[in-house]
Amino acid sequence: MIPQNLSEQERLNLLLKLASLNTNVVRNSVHISLNFDPSEQHSKALLKEISKAYMEKISFGDQPFLVYQHHDAGHPHIHIVSVKVAHDGSRIETQNIGPNQSERARKEIEQEFHLVKASDKKQQQSEHLKPAMVSANYGKVETKKAISNVLAGVIDKYKFTSIPELNAVLNRYNVATDRGNEESRTFKKGGLHYRLLNAKGERVGVPIKASDFHQKPTLNYLQNRFEANEQLRQNDKLRVKNAIDFTLYGKTNVTLDRLIHILERDGIDTVVRKNDTGLIYGITYVDHRSKAVFNGSSLGKNYSAKAIQERCVTINTAMANRLSNTQKHDQPITGYGQSATSKNYLLATRQQGNNARLANGEDSLFDPVKQDGFTPADLRGSKRKKKKGFSQSL
Repeated sequence: MIPQNLSEQERLNLLLKLASLNTNVVRNSVHISLNFDPSEQHSKALLKEISKAYMEKISFGDQPFLVYQHHDAGHPHIHIVSVKVAHDGSRIETQNIGPNQSERARKEIEQEFHLVKASDKKQQQSEHLKPAMVSANYGKVETKKAISNVLAGVIDKYKFTSIPELNAVLNRYNVATDRGNEESRTFKKGGLHYRLLNAKGERVGVPIKASDFHQKPTLNYLQNRFEANEQLRQNDKLRVKNAIDFTLYGKTNVTLDRLIHILERDGIDTVVRKNDTGLIYGITYVDHRSKAVFNGSSLGKNYSAKAIQERCVTINTAMANRLSNTQKHDQPITGYGQSATSKNYLLATRQQGNNARLANGEDSLFDPVKQDGFTPADLRGSKRKKKKGFSQSL
């Protein structure tokens, strides 16, 4: 643990100098998320003990690390940041640390600190909403019943503000809704239909009028939901924006596919809309934890489809960067003895850090670096555990 009597810059320097002992470790930072059950409201003192015990159990106990508490999600969680370079300059191996050391550490900590066990949530997870086509098996089971089950799990639970945002959720469960084209009778009369989608996302079967369902999810009903949801989802924006920023800030090799994969591990689906030529024209984020849905531009211009494409790199560019990094030697930065490449994984720009870090959603536990552009990088190659009890995320 980093001593608390150090200044913010001194804490940052400590991590940077340690990372500089081995410039061959390009991805030198470690970002860990420890998640707790929503019913658990632990004191800062206990969270400190849990984080210290966890780092000991995954063989990072001798490493300096920073811990901060986050308040941007529906469940308590903390973030831990450290580096993968030991005091003797050797690389700390993190291959398969998630399913091995981290999983064992989670189970032991649940016992030692009497936490809600993630395994106790398996039954709840098995009861999650299932795609309609899985249960409907079109042509053999009543289509209306299958669609109705999906609507019951989505309409009154997710916070969407438009038909496209609603479809971003429904499509995940093989259901779609539409008003028809502007010249259709359905559109002119303010009607709405729901129908099944097959595994390829193609519409199948006969559409069913919204008024035929017991829930009456008509256009008029949805429009009232749009207005209410606009206010209800405001507090959920920060979690989605932070998840995107944590993944992209300070990194130069994150492709759009990689971003989508990382967000998915954090419970956020990214729905990309393309035209017939394959050009991306829209993006929607579905946060299954907060049940909030956002069109990219509603989060701000930095999260629109155009901005996200600019912030991500293409696959060809990413491959070229990796090849370049392996072929050239890093030049030390005066004052740190830290390579430029390594530093980029520990530092984002000061402006980005000030805009995106701890201003609205985080609470310091071990006095982490604040407002100095410090952004942890993800630990690559490990699978995040999607559990609602105490769960570790690497």
